Amino acid sequence: MLVWVALHQVSVGPRKEENLKRVVGLLDSIDAELHVFPEYLMGVGEKGVTRDFVHEIAEPLDGPFVSEIADASRDIGSSVVFSAFIRDGGGVYNSAILVERGRVRTVYRKIHLFDAFGYRESSIFSPGRELALATIGGFNLGLAVCFDLRFPELFRALATRGANLFVVPSAWYRGPYKVEQWLTLTAARAHENTSFLLAVNQTGELFTGHSTLVTPMGHRLLDLGEEEKSIVVEIDNMEVERARKSVPVLTLLRRELYAEWYSSLH
Repeated sequence: MLVWVALHQVSVGPRKEENLKRVVGLLDSIDAELHVFPEYLMGVGEKGVTRDFVHEIAEPLDGPFVSEIADASRDIGSSVVFSAFIRDGGGVYNSAILVERGRVRTVYRKIHLFDAFGYRESSIFSPGRELALATIGGFNLGLAVCFDLRFPELFRALATRGANLFVVPSAWYRGPYKVEQWLTLTAARAHENTSFLLAVNQTGELFTGHSTLVTPMGHRLLDLGEEEKSIVVEIDNMEVERARKSVPVLTLLRRELYAEWYSSLH
């Protein structure tokens, strides 16, 4: 089955309302079955993504940011994956959300927080604990966020539960070798699980851009470079079937050994 996917590589500012207006405008202007936006979509403050900034603009799941994007998805008859700072139970979660035709299908709360390169995302957000999967067209979609790309266990867990399309909203910070790391990790997570991987990144002063789509055989179909842009591409779940027949890694797993090795660490 074919699915038309729109990748929206944007750079957001500090005003949540303006960022939301831009998202809705892009949804109205581009025709696709699935739209994907980057991480930190609610906003990036003048001093970056700080605790004070995030906790000031965070909303509950039924707040206006999520609700207006859900309403827009209903108006255009499509699905949208986007990110939001979700306040719940005394914490704030860096979340990836899938809405489809007006309703929230699934919410992923980022499990692996970005405590690296001198940054401490765990001082801002609470960590999630659960996988998030949903069916879109002929694909089983699994959600992850940015820094999760460095943890192959998460993607293997999604794949063994049926995921064949990983969608990864990201805000990959600039720095030495960071583009090379991004390109390597996105290709690896796709091919080692014989799944499509669609990672949409922010760009601009802080973030690298290079939003990408990688096939189940590890071929990079798209690299959007560093400019702000939106592009629509067609993906076919038959590519997953062909890849998994050719390279049957998911059926050759030795799970009993991995469980033994992990248990020996405790």
